[in-house]
Amino acid sequence: MTIFTKIHPVHLTFFIIFAITASLCALIIILKMSRKKRPKQLEKEKFDATLSPVMKEITTTDDAIFNFWPYVSELKSAKILSNKIKENELVYKVYRYANEQFEHILLATENENSYVSLIVNRNKKKIIGYAVVDSQGHYSLT
Repeated sequence: MTIFTKIHPVHLTFFIIFAITASLCALIIILKMSRKKRPKQLEKEKFDATLSPVMKEITTTDDAIFNFWPYVSELKSAKILSNKIKENELVYKVYRYANEQFEHILLATENENSYVSLIVNRNKKKIIGYAVVDSQGHYSLT
């Protein structure tokens, strides 16, 4: 007698349905994890559109600064920002567009004179994306 003659056909059917359902669930989870949204790097044209001829430097303790820490976590997960830099040393400077529509938050990187600039639309209260800035030459101060 084989094992299949001892197993009732109903039990075998339930086992096969269970195996197929578990496989499909695992496949769906893997597909969702692989399609995880990555932080958006802005093209040069879009980044330049958020710059004004004169940017106003604001203090990092200003309460009006957008809450960008969840986005920083995404940048660290995507290995755009290093985990080695402490959070209290991460924010280098914050610049605001002349009409106060956009805010550029410069985050320190491991490379000297290289920063990740988060571009925030203050009116919509959301982050547009990020850009890697080689130096502070983009920002003229008032």
